Amino acid sequence: MERPIGIFDSGIGGLTVAKAISRHLPNERFIYFGDTAHLPYGDKSKEAIQRYAKGISKFLLANNCKTIVIACNTASAVSYEYLRDKYAGTIPIINVIDPIIETVVANGTHKKIGLIATKATIQSGVYQEKMKRRNPDITMKVLRTPLLAPMIEEGFSKDKISKTVIENYLSNPIFEGIDSLILGCTHYVLIKDEINNFFDGKVTLYDSTDIMAHKMIEVFESENLLSSKKSGDNHFYVSDITEGFQESTSRFYGDNIRLELLKI
Repeated sequence: MERPIGIFDSGIGGLTVAKAISRHLPNERFIYFGDTAHLPYGDKSKEAIQRYAKGISKFLLANNCKTIVIACNTASAVSYEYLRDKYAGTIPIINVIDPIIETVVANGTHKKIGLIATKATIQSGVYQEKMKRRNPDITMKVLRTPLLAPMIEEGFSKDKISKTVIENYLSNPIFEGIDSLILGCTHYVLIKDEINNFFDGKVTLYDSTDIMAHKMIEVFESENLLSSKKSGDNHFYVSDITEGFQESTSRFYGDNIRLELLKI
């Protein structure tokens, strides 16, 4: 089916997910929308985030998207069920949380798992509830890490600043003895190596990039949505644009791309 995939995020962090999807599904094209005018979603109300998600989804559907990927943990936490119910029976709505939970549980060896994420994601309790429901024997330790996303947005990684902030968060006593850590924000992929170094490679890290791409393949195969060839270019829209956003895209996506301004 040669229709595009719709992907949205609160900003440009979701480009890490878009890149993984593009890498694993080379015949697919997508429309990406980063709601940069309203970032960060992490400190917004549930009602506001659902309102933004509704408007973005309406735009993606108007552009004939065959599925909507919520490439944002915060938006997935507070608006996935709302969008799923609203568009039930029309197109698949895929969030970044369920695939990670499914992968962790399928591993079968984890007993104590850490989670770092935004304030809104932690407060929603979605990760904790879903993990407990699927495997009540797993202990989950969660921590709000509000400085990480803006730090990464500003280009601080692999330096003294990022090292200090990361160590400050991960040295929290609640993470003592964890065997795995969920990176509950799409931005955190860019500091995955630093996090791995902090734990000396002894803690399994889970992020939403490749996991999401494999989930897309699974859904597309079951729904007969796979494209046989790429029928156009990818498009990248943002609701507000600055020189900083444009410069950051290469860090998140890996290639130089052009952001198009679109207010919806």
